This record gives sequence, structure tokens and C-alpha cells, in this order.
Amino acid sequence: MENDKNILKRRAFYFIILLGFVSLLGDVTYEGARSVTGPYLDLLGASSAVVGFAVGFGEMLGYAFRLVSGYWADRTHRYWLLTIVGFALNLLVIPLLAFAGTWQVAVLLLILERLGKGLRTPSRDVMLSQATKQVGRGFGFGLHEAMDQIGAVLGPVFVSIILARNLGYNEAFLFLGIPAVLAVILIITGRFLYPRPQEFEPAYKGIATSGYTKSFWIYLVAVALIGAGYIDYPLIGFHLEQDGILQPQFIALLYSLAMGVDAIAALVFGAWFDRAGVSIVGVSALIAAFFAPLTFLINSWWGPALGMTLWGIGMGGQESVMRAALAEMIPTERRGMAYGFFNTVYGVSWFLGSFVMGIIYGHSVPLMVGVSVTLELIAAILIFINRRDLGVKNV
Repeated sequence: MENDKNILKRRAFYFIILLGFVSLLGDVTYEGARSVTGPYLDLLGASSAVVGFAVGFGEMLGYAFRLVSGYWADRTHRYWLLTIVGFALNLLVIPLLAFAGTWQVAVLLLILERLGKGLRTPSRDVMLSQATKQVGRGFGFGLHEAMDQIGAVLGPVFVSIILARNLGYNEAFLFLGIPAVLAVILIITGRFLYPRPQEFEPAYKGIATSGYTKSFWIYLVAVALIGAGYIDYPLIGFHLEQDGILQPQFIALLYSLAMGVDAIAALVFGAWFDRAGVSIVGVSALIAAFFAPLTFLINSWWGPALGMTLWGIGMGGQESVMRAALAEMIPTERRGMAYGFFNTVYGVSWFLGSFVMGIIYGHSVPLMVGVSVTLELIAAILIFINRRDLGVKNV
């Protein structure tokens, strides 16, 4: 019996690694593109408001669609199908940016990319949450996020190298098609190697509940505040180029720095979560609250560098422990829909925050910074106050 448990735990670990490599290649693709989205849209003639709207609207649609795809996942249990189709759409549109020509077409492609991510994420997260049952929620999600962010480091680095060699954005987007194809091949391979990931976590057999608890909704409010207050990198990159603080290749490298910090923070926060629980989400929000003043109010390279380090720490904590905390609250049979709710709330908040931040940026940068800091601090306080209730499972 003990040997069977060890085998199951080992298979779960390898499954997390496989999903991690898929996400690594995926992040090379779309985070590489994301690192220059702001400057690229600026080159195509978009304004700061358009950048904020395009990024935020794409995120909103992608996250809102997760409510639908999460519902499909729970009803059909076709986790692999939704994951594979979503990854294909998510990644294979990136090379098409090379042929955009106008900012309107580029925005449409970016929206399709987000829709693909919205289709695959709830199913992928349910399968991942099942495997993390064997190795520890925080550790499993943290390991996945760390591998994810290794790709997010490599993508902007590759793009920076391409730009530094006096090639253009078009060549960069075409290059990113290589990891995109590799990721799709790998996720299809995973379908045949691990056809039944539900074996990692037995189905909950207790009394069914008809709704989500108060703690779940409190958690969603905190998640909404975090999403609304987190200034997305395309607007940061837009700011750095508009003010002449950094050249385009260094803007991409700065994003790579943030992603590297994200990877390390994900491992640290993930392991910390397994010991301390959901309050770690509040810690990450508290740290992230101070990235905006450093990034936007200091017109020298060291300000954005330090600010993006805090930005990366906050992202690492949020991307790993926010999902792990949700898996602890919700039984596996209802987790797809719960992740759909979670991602929809986060995405709508991200859209509203990005759009409003882009508008405020055009009028007052200090005001935008103040709004960002305030929202992150309120989220941290809300989580700290309710940390005991948020640790209770909805079963």
C-alpha cells in the first residue's frame, strides 16, 4: 500500500512537471510577445487609452470566458480536450501578429490569444489541483508557476536579442511560433501519458452543497481588488518608452527580470502557503502595493528596475497561492466552475483597472499610482482580517 502511494505521488509530480514544461513553452510565446505589446501598439499608432483598453478588454474576455469553460469542464469532464484546443488558440495566433499591419488587427489577435487562454485555464487548473493533492497544494502550484515564469523570462530575453540585432517586431513574433508549436505537441503528448489525472485526488463523497460559502465570496472581493490595482506591463512599457527612460530591448529585458523574480517568489510563497495558509496571498498583495511609485514616479532606470522586482514578487505569490487557496476551499467536483468564477472576477477587475489606469495615466500619473497602491492595500487588509474563515473548505 505504501509503495502504491509513493508511485501515485511520483506520477503526480511528473504530471506537474509536464504541465510546467507546457506552460514554460507557452510563456516563451505569449510573454515574449507581451513584453513588447505596448511599444508595438504605439508603433502602429495606438494611444495610451487604446493600450489600456486593448490589454484590459482582452484580459476581461479571456477571464470571463473561463466561467463558461469552467462550466463546460464540470459538466463534461473533457478537461484534456478543452486544455488542448485552448492552448492551440492561445499560442498559434502570436506569429500572426507579424502580419497585423494596423493596431486594430493587432488588438483582435491579442483578444483571440486571451480567449484561447480562457478556454484552457480552468480545465488545466483542475487537473493541476488534482495532482497537487499528492505533493502539497502550495508546492505543486508554486513549482508549476516557477516553470511557467522561466518561460516568461526566456521569451522577453529572446525578443530583446532579436531587437538588439536590428531586426524588427515582425521577426520576433515569427520566432515565437517555434515554442508555440512545441507546446501544442507536448500537451497532446500529455493527454496520452496521463489520460485520467483524477486518479490523483479521489472524488469528494460528502454531503453536496448548493452554493459557495461567504468565505469564497470574500476571497473573490480581495482577488478583484488585487486585479484592479495591478497595472499591466504593456502600460508600463508604454510609459517607459514614451518618457524615454529605456530603449525597447531594455524594456523587454525589464519584463524578463520581473518574470525571473516571479519564478523564485512562486516557489517561496508556495512552500510558505503549505505552512501558513491563505494569509500569504495578503502578504504578496502588500509587497506588490509599492511597485507603482517606484516604476512610475522615478525617471531613472533604477526606479523601474526596483519597482518591477516588487511587481514580480507580487505576481509570483498571487499566481501560485491564489489558485492553491481556491483548491483548498472547493471540492474537486465543483472546482472547474469555482475557477471559472475566480478567473472571471479577476479578469473583469483587471479590465476595468487597466482601462481606468490607462485613462488616468493620460491625466495624472501620481493619481494613477495612488489608486493602484490603495486597492492593493485594501485587498491585503481584507485577507488578513478574514484569514481564518478563508482557510475553511466549502464541504
